[in-house]
Amino acid sequence: MLFNSVEFFLFFPIVFIIYWLLLGKKLKAQNVFLLISSYFFYSFWDYRFLALLLFSTLLDFFSAQKIASSTSDSIKERWLWFSIILNLGFLGFFKYYNFFIESFADFLFKFGFEPNIWTLRIILPVGISFYTFHGLSYIIDVYKERIKPEKSFIDYGLFVSFFPLLVAGPIERATHLLPQIKKERFFNYSRSVDGLKQILWGLFKKVVVADNCAKYANIIFNQSEEFSGSTLVLGAVFFTFQIYCDFSGYSDIALGTARILGFDLLKNFSFPCFSRDIAEFWRKWHISLSSWFRDYIYIPLGGSRVSKLKQVRNVFVIFLLSGFWHGANWTFLAWGFLHALYFLPLLLLGKNRNNLDNSIKKKMPGFKEIMQILITFSLVAFAWIFFRAENLNHAFDYISEIFSSSLFSIPKYLPKRVFLFILVLMMIEWLGRNNNYGLEKFGINWPKPIRILFYYGLLFMIFYFSGDDQQFIYFQF
Repeated sequence: MLFNSVEFFLFFPIVFIIYWLLLGKKLKAQNVFLLISSYFFYSFWDYRFLALLLFSTLLDFFSAQKIASSTSDSIKERWLWFSIILNLGFLGFFKYYNFFIESFADFLFKFGFEPNIWTLRIILPVGISFYTFHGLSYIIDVYKERIKPEKSFIDYGLFVSFFPLLVAGPIERATHLLPQIKKERFFNYSRSVDGLKQILWGLFKKVVVADNCAKYANIIFNQSEEFSGSTLVLGAVFFTFQIYCDFSGYSDIALGTARILGFDLLKNFSFPCFSRDIAEFWRKWHISLSSWFRDYIYIPLGGSRVSKLKQVRNVFVIFLLSGFWHGANWTFLAWGFLHALYFLPLLLLGKNRNNLDNSIKKKMPGFKEIMQILITFSLVAFAWIFFRAENLNHAFDYISEIFSSSLFSIPKYLPKRVFLFILVLMMIEWLGRNNNYGLEKFGINWPKPIRILFYYGLLFMIFYFSGDDQQFIYFQF
């Protein structure tokens, strides 16, 4: 069930009516209903994997109880590792089994062996990386006594499987979401309107910008050997906007949907296209994943409180894990490794915290800021080549053609309409860069009829200029 599908636009109004009109003052009944709705939402993808989601939920729920009731640190640690190993074991099996087997076979083949390997046709359960990380953060937080174990399975189950965030995040923390689940919620008209605006903006980014960019990105990457270097550069740029608008659009829809239901989810994007260096980019891109790795891996490894050599080690560990988290392909590891290399000079020169302010405060950026933004965007777009390529050979062939004389030729594709969509996106996001999302306060001082006309204009663009239907990229992770 896609957020931009007919099924969801039938599903959510029904959930809204029952949730607010029939169960509005019954917290327990609301939570039970949301849990059932979330399981239905997940089963719509593939009902067979609902059992895996339930097992993961039960595992962490009871493990947390055992950790809290244990009388010794050794028993606590035993239950912690029991949960971690099982969770990562299931994630590793479904996501990485064939990758490791095939990589080992390729390694043996290079030495003259011809191994007869057996691989499985494993279907990757939708959202397994996301709900696994939900559970892991909960278990670790209980172990560290940051939160008490949840006694209600309904409430904990809802935390893990809340449908707006279930299949593609953001990756929530129990310390943030569980208190909201246990707190009585009331319908708020202004919050609901704000949620609808964020959904509208998310749909625009996904359906209008991402899907139209995907049309050209797919052609260029899938037939890259046929195109000039200039066209391949455009392909990388189109994919950059595709993956940003696809994933941030999903996050906007998820956050808007949750807000209508009375929840505030963690912000996942903060206008990363305007980042002035790679460190700032990673503070603004997929924030819930970046902060998860920071809190549960980077800091336990010593963070920035250790020697420079160990700091470098920690940076490479985090970025390589981030790459590997995205999928079972050497291209993702290369993507993570490249970002680690980008980050390294900032770390060694002590400049990785130079741009801690959320955004450029001036109405218009100066020459220095423009150059910083363009350089950062170029580095990010270059790295996305590895992310999008089928394999490493494809990525290197793609890059080698870029750095050829054909770079200075006229690109084969110059879709004016797509450039216009990107321009509208960047204009609204620049004006709204100090807010939670681009459309939050855009046109707020306009006369109401004009503001409403603008919203209808976006709706028209969503229906009229929708590109070829594309699945959300992050569903594969």
